[in-house]
Amino acid sequence: MTALAATGFLSIGASRLEYRLIGPAPDAAPTIVMLHEGLGSTGLWGDFPDKLQAATGCGVFAYSRAGYGASTPVTLPRPLDYMHIEGLQVLPKLLDAIGFRRGLLVGHSDGASIAAIYAGGVADHRVRGLALIAPHFVVEDISVTSIAGIKRAYEATDLRSKLARWHRDVDNAFYGWNGAWLDARFRDWDISEYLAYIRVPIAILQGAEDQYGTIRQVEVAREECYCPVDVTIIPGAGHSPHREAPGATLETIAEFAGRILDGHEGARGRAA
Repeated sequence: MTALAATGFLSIGASRLEYRLIGPAPDAAPTIVMLHEGLGSTGLWGDFPDKLQAATGCGVFAYSRAGYGASTPVTLPRPLDYMHIEGLQVLPKLLDAIGFRRGLLVGHSDGASIAAIYAGGVADHRVRGLALIAPHFVVEDISVTSIAGIKRAYEATDLRSKLARWHRDVDNAFYGWNGAWLDARFRDWDISEYLAYIRVPIAILQGAEDQYGTIRQVEVAREECYCPVDVTIIPGAGHSPHREAPGATLETIAEFAGRILDGHEGARGRAA
């Protein structure tokens, strides 16, 4: 396998996905794979991946899913099971492509949901834990209300131009995500069934002022999971604690990573 450059593109299926690798390669140290939010990208993580790498010593791999950042656009409308497709079809190929051996998945919002689908739907013993920032397991009224509000802001304010800094095709990124969540059929979206099959520890980080989800998401995890679930409610933070309370968020994830990964040397292959 060709060594990963610090930045570049990976060809996964029909898409070219942009990525960043901070720190050691997957064959040299555990790897933290970062899965961004529904309007996120590699760049929108800011310097949080760099700080996470410095705090843990792990390699940190961040990438933009198709339709985001500089990655290949997607055909709209997105299918309503787009997170299942990402978790069960795309992510397995990406982890193999980067030579992933051992580490954590760190997901935010949609990315957290995708991480949960992967961990519950694919028996991958290389994944030793999940850190889920503001995850969605079911659809809540507050989510739909806020997502409808951000559509109005996108079409009437400078939000579009702000997001265009981070996405080569900003309308593809925005409407791909927004259109799916506002489809009336999406109200039935529910990934709680995957939680019972997760066999690794989970850390959930939830902003106390999250405008896209409530403590109900945490309750669903506690009801459905058989694995250990640590919950951290971050005061004063909304839907993006890594931007709104970066110190507390970094400390929580770094502590979790150290506890889960330290002392577990060697790699085990993915179960059939």
